[in-house]
Amino acid sequence: MSLDLNLDKILIIDFGSQFTQLIARRVRELGVFSELISHKKVKSFQIKPNIKGIILSGGPLNVYQLNNDLFDKKILKLGIPILGICFGHQILSKFNGGKVKQSKHREFGLANIHKKDNSQLIKNFFNKKIKKVWMSHSDQVTKLPKTFRAIASSENSKFAIVESKTSKFFGVQFHPEVTHTENGKKIISNFIFLICKMRPNWSSKDQKIKLIKEIKNLVGNNKVICALSGGVDSSVVAQLLNKAIGKKLFCIFVNTGLLRKNEETQVVKTFRKKLKINLIYVNAEKEFLKKLKDISDPEKKRKIIGNLFIKIFERYSKKIKNVKFLAQGTLYPDLIESKSVTGSQTSKIKSHHNVGGLPKKMKLKLVEPLKFLFKDEVRKLGLELNLSKEIISRHPFPGPGLAIRMPGIITFEKIKILKEADYYFIQALKDHGLYHKIWQAYAALLPVKTVGVMGDNRTYEYLCLLRAITSEDGMTADFFEFKKSFSQMISNKIVNNIRGINRVVYDITSKPPSTIELE
Repeated sequence: MSLDLNLDKILIIDFGSQFTQLIARRVRELGVFSELISHKKVKSFQIKPNIKGIILSGGPLNVYQLNNDLFDKKILKLGIPILGICFGHQILSKFNGGKVKQSKHREFGLANIHKKDNSQLIKNFFNKKIKKVWMSHSDQVTKLPKTFRAIASSENSKFAIVESKTSKFFGVQFHPEVTHTENGKKIISNFIFLICKMRPNWSSKDQKIKLIKEIKNLVGNNKVICALSGGVDSSVVAQLLNKAIGKKLFCIFVNTGLLRKNEETQVVKTFRKKLKINLIYVNAEKEFLKKLKDISDPEKKRKIIGNLFIKIFERYSKKIKNVKFLAQGTLYPDLIESKSVTGSQTSKIKSHHNVGGLPKKMKLKLVEPLKFLFKDEVRKLGLELNLSKEIISRHPFPGPGLAIRMPGIITFEKIKILKEADYYFIQALKDHGLYHKIWQAYAALLPVKTVGVMGDNRTYEYLCLLRAITSEDGMTADFFEFKKSFSQMISNKIVNNIRGINRVVYDITSKPPSTIELE
């Protein structure tokens, strides 16, 4: 199941840009539903009347290498307004009779564009003649199609913004969806409301009402089981189902032994005692540790944890009779990263064991109410469902837990050390008012021991890595800059209070090129 996708929407055709999801999120932030699809799937995709506008994303392809298999020209004949961004802009010019060539001067990063003419697309975008925008291209439009005209230009892009009023086609060579482009959201807003004539139809309140109604219609009087982790996603799913079907919901919480410090106690207290949800608590710490013995390969760790989790979940779910449905907290980015539902040029980075993890022999129908939502939308929905801010504002925590924050072999001793280090770090962030300024933070234990001196004694203990990143959706991220005083304080606290760590380092790598988690 999913939200009613018969809503009026903006369709985003993905050509593999790292920013495509940002476009979808910007549209939704403006209160309008957006759906993302690969350019490879356009031929089999049914263009319905509820699609009021189309956005063509950027991408790593060269427009002069495109053929009918890579781009379906039928979308240009639908009479629907189209906005092309970067590569999408080049597509609109190329397939309408213009010319695109490799540029002598590539543009990557900030660039100035100059206004040349007026257009609905740029209404209230330029507050002066020059605007700073984010460019990322090595090709450029060199000749416009007959019905097109230039709206703005940059030093290296004669046609930085173009439009064809007769075709309702608009192109921008830069990326309005990224925060680096000044007032870039206005371009998207003008396209949606002034050009596509859409009205807001997307809010967390609307989502709550629609999802509860859909769950009731789908589930009826049947029972649903839900794997609860205590994280934001599974918590919102559980509360959503609780509001929709009450006591027909059964949550199974498996303690893998790889959770944060005291997490199992907090989850039981919140969901069983406070929210009065049917909760089955399973302590499987020893079982997981036994299976992970001597395993150091990160993908093997993930698969072992995922498979064992399903096995235990299955074991306890069988004790609940006449279950017909399984609820999962799958999100839109999970589908895109793990199953490549867009079929774009972007590659699979790592496996997620919360996607496609349903064993076929269970023969249960899936309930995935969040699968078309982004993380920030899930948080807003959680607040609408009266979940506490403490739950909703929690930093993301991976399904495999501390296992992927502990490169190398996992031992009980390492888990104990890491839980303490992570606890001290997160608590310090909260105490200093930094926790909510950071998208995700954690401590990791590296498989390296170093020499240290404590008092007059030589030590040979583990190296603790701290990571804290800022992000909007986890797809791209930058490291958080701590003041020196905070870095010194937390380093001293960890080293002085945790036996087994004698050195602390801070990760200053962004995503890309790195991932947020270590494994």
